[in-house]
Amino acid sequence: MINPYKKNAKLVLSNGIVFPGFSFGASGTAVGEIVFNTGMTGYQEVITDPSYYGQILTFTYPEIGNTGINCEDLESSITVKGIIVRNYSSNNSNWRSVKNFNQWLVDKNIIGLYGIDTRALVKILRSNGSMNGVLTTEDKTLESCFKVIDETPQMEGANLSIKVSTKQKYIWKNHTETDFDIRRSYSEKNNKLKIVAIDFGIKKSILNRLVSHGCEILVLPSQSSFKDVLSTNPDGIFFSNGPGDPSSVSEGIDLAIKLIDHGEIPMFGICLGHQIFGLALGGSTYKLPFGHRGLNHPCGNDNKIEITSQNHGFAIDPNSLPKDLVKITHYNLNDNTVAGLEVNNKPIFSVQYHPEAGPGPHDSDYLFKKFVSLMLERC
Repeated sequence: MINPYKKNAKLVLSNGIVFPGFSFGASGTAVGEIVFNTGMTGYQEVITDPSYYGQILTFTYPEIGNTGINCEDLESSITVKGIIVRNYSSNNSNWRSVKNFNQWLVDKNIIGLYGIDTRALVKILRSNGSMNGVLTTEDKTLESCFKVIDETPQMEGANLSIKVSTKQKYIWKNHTETDFDIRRSYSEKNNKLKIVAIDFGIKKSILNRLVSHGCEILVLPSQSSFKDVLSTNPDGIFFSNGPGDPSSVSEGIDLAIKLIDHGEIPMFGICLGHQIFGLALGGSTYKLPFGHRGLNHPCGNDNKIEITSQNHGFAIDPNSLPKDLVKITHYNLNDNTVAGLEVNNKPIFSVQYHPEAGPGPHDSDYLFKKFVSLMLERC
């Protein structure tokens, strides 16, 4: 059901192309990098993924909002700046729904644009790359929109993780039901495995999966020091996902360098955490033309292929990684970018994709088991 109260809105891209449409959600003006997600489900989790901080998100799936909003699927309190859809549903129907999608967007101050050809927009982004743009419901001239765009920093060089990271350490106590039994015999005799999670923009689903595998998690801010981490005497260390340019996260890279050099504690990185590991190992990163954002990206090696959930705009240059220190374990099979690595002779590994799959397929959940197994070997 399309909103009968059509209010004009428009998207202005930095290359001069304008998409006129109609407004839903909050009113106002948002500026940020325009990106797209190809997932067919899970819009609530996607919109609240901190890795989208500073971006305006286009959904390729044609209708969004029909299942409303529930209390369980929020990944964080961080949201995208705006969303762009072909159609949106002002009528929601789902047994878990507690709030209308449009009203939730208003409450979260997320601007929405609908009624445009999202296929055409995605083709532009695929051909020209992700770019900054203005999404506005206000009567702004094109000249004023271009001025705002020109004054907006590019994603390259932006350390956004510091803006979404927790400011205070906390223990994640949520109980999560699970059918995994890797920890059963161990848990009967010992305390839970203690993990320190460095928060660069962490998702709730990641924390819940670690809890499901028998872990107690202390979440630390992104600017935590080597001393901060080791003083907690952790069994394992986790580097989270997050937004922005990984090469700008100097505090995270410095911490990873020291922890990798220490080399005695199992470490696991996801997404931005994976890129930080690559940089700490002497590699370099580069910006992808339009990123990987969706739920059906094939990754793997000669032995196994996984269908994965992804959300990132940067990648590690495989030729920059020192072969005597690191092994590439997975590739993205769409474009052969680095999707996984492990440090030689150390219990440290990472992946570019999201094994917690919130939302997405569960092919890669075994990686949490791998992390736990490395910790158990050392207990």
